[in-house]
Amino acid sequence: MESRRLNSRGTPGPQAALLPDGRRLHLHHGPIDLIIEAFGADGAVAQAYARATARFAPLLDELVAELPALRTPVGGDPREVSGSTARRMVAACRPHAGVFITPMAAVAGAVADEVLAAMLSGNPGLPRAYVNNGGDIALHLAPGERFTAGLVADLQHPAIVASAAIEAAMPVRGIATSGRGGRSFSLGIADAVTVLAASGAAADAAATLIGNAVTLDHPRIERRPAREMQPDSDLGALPVVVAVGDLSLHDVSIALAAGAAEAQRMRERGLIEGAFLSLRGQHRIVGTLPRLAASVPRNTPG
Repeated sequence: MESRRLNSRGTPGPQAALLPDGRRLHLHHGPIDLIIEAFGADGAVAQAYARATARFAPLLDELVAELPALRTPVGGDPREVSGSTARRMVAACRPHAGVFITPMAAVAGAVADEVLAAMLSGNPGLPRAYVNNGGDIALHLAPGERFTAGLVADLQHPAIVASAAIEAAMPVRGIATSGRGGRSFSLGIADAVTVLAASGAAADAAATLIGNAVTLDHPRIERRPAREMQPDSDLGALPVVVAVGDLSLHDVSIALAAGAAEAQRMRERGLIEGAFLSLRGQHRIVGTLPRLAASVPRNTPG
């Protein structure tokens, strides 16, 4: 599980600017930081960026207004939230209601999905576009298009170790990465877990839970209640990982196997297309990571 802080108090208002390359749009407000790129005719791209900026402006305040519900664990009953982004978060987490999960597990992916949907409203004719929210990505691919995603093995020392080419014909429109050392707390010890799924929100929720599952009981793994680290955490008293000492290759293999088993269960339920799990230089691949190019072993349990 990840705990993510949303707070618009004391922050500058929404900011929007083209990056120096003149092609990508940067949107920032409080903890939300988006890099957006659209491809197509200049007018269509400009229109898409204007729609993204307009939708982004009230988004953080909308989420903050619904924080009590968004920090509450998802159960079998539909959660009463009103905002469209909040509804995306709940919908992405509901298939996982058998375990502890709050809608906050899908917030980054849901924000990316929401802004992308605004860009595509009115059928602007963009062949390809993406919204990258701190590594959680929502994709648009017209027929015949593809998107190449870089995969990292360690969020604390990010470097691309593999890549996956996503074809338009695939049911993948979301990519998300979770793990210890990222922007949020985790119950697991994974250095990184990247998931491909039907939407950014779906990938985000799944990556969170698979990252949680990469774990084992070990005296060199230090955990503390989440609320001791962040008093308003949606994780409450759940023990989040704060430090990991030396682990044997056998220990690492056990932890990765647990995470891979969880990823395989999700794949069999149709919740994800594939996952790439990393810990201490070892890796596991679950499902299909298309056209994977990597200097890592292809240990594929399912």
